[in-house]
Order: sequence, then structure tokens, then C-alpha cells
Amino acid sequence: MKKKFDKVYQFKITLRESKPPIWRRIQVPETYTFWDLHVAIQDSMGWSDYHLHEFEIMNPTTKRKVRMGIPEGDFDQEVLPGWNHKIADYFFMENKKSDYIYDFGDDWNHIIKLEKVLPCDKNTNYPICIKGKRACPPEDVGGVYVYENFLEIIRNPRHPEHKSMKEWAGGEFDSEYFNMEAVHFDDPDKRWKGTFN
Repeated sequence: MKKKFDKVYQFKITLRESKPPIWRRIQVPETYTFWDLHVAIQDSMGWSDYHLHEFEIMNPTTKRKVRMGIPEGDFDQEVLPGWNHKIADYFFMENKKSDYIYDFGDDWNHIIKLEKVLPCDKNTNYPICIKGKRACPPEDVGGVYVYENFLEIIRNPRHPEHKSMKEWAGGEFDSEYFNMEAVHFDDPDKRWKGTFN
């Protein structure tokens, strides 16, 4: 059963150092945990959630940065379990930014910015993606700078690696394409059970 909520948090998610910027604007329930937000980010950006992730945000009580994600083992005290911490306890208009890293090998670093806290529209099924630009880079392409190299190769039919890179990417790849209507949000609870059970 879904929790009732009166407000939604509007976030802009921007992939750092992507030129031109790759970004999404989403609205999520105020009851969301950092795990729930992670799932919404993955789904809106187009990532596959194959790798570890981590948020880094200022704790408004201690005024120190904390890390949220998936603790590695019972003794990892540095990374707090994201599913135990609500976004409403950390994100305010005075504390509106967080870093979000996905895949510690490729280091996809995102800026998460709280833009607004809005009243819930009872006719809307949250979370929703309301805007965005450009395609998400292919999973495991190697990070932002390798992605730029990938784009050069894929756009140049004369490049010796063009054919193999195109096959690796699954065929045609349009870096400018983003279809907001195609964004599908998974249930974060089901994702959690599928990941940890």
C-alpha cells in the first residue's frame, strides 16, 4: 500500500561535465527515501541500475556531509543505508543540492538540485518526469570523456572502430534523442526486494 503524501519534490538531475548537458526534471513524493530517489533517477536518466551508487549531501542537523547508498558489509559505517533516510529530512530550499554518483568505475557524477516543493496533484501518478534533454550514455561506455570519444566514433562511418562500436551500442545511437513519454518508473520497493532478496 502506497503512503499518502501532500507534497512533491521537484528535482533537476544533471550529468556533470556532459556537453551539451544531459538532464532530467522529475517530481517525486515527499515520503521518498534516498533509495526511492535513486530508483527514480535511474529510471528517468535511462541507467540500468547494474552498479553501486551513492549520494553525498549536507546533514542539516550536524552541518556535515553524509553519504547515502548501499553500505558494503556490516562494518561500513561511512555509507548510510539510503532506504532508512527520507529525502524530506535532508532536502530544503536552504539545503537543495546533492551529489549522486552511479557506477564507481565509470563515475557518472550527477548534480541533484531541489527546485521546488509543490502541492500534490491528486490526478497525477507520481513519480513523473516532466522534462529532459539528450540521451543517457550507454551503460559501461567508460565515463564522460570516453563517452565523448564514443560519440566521435559512432558519428564517423569512416572510423575503423565505427562498425564494432555501433554493434556494441546495439545499433543506431542518437545522443540528442530523449522521449519523456517513454520514461517508465519502477516500484522502488519491488526493486529493493529484487536487489536484496
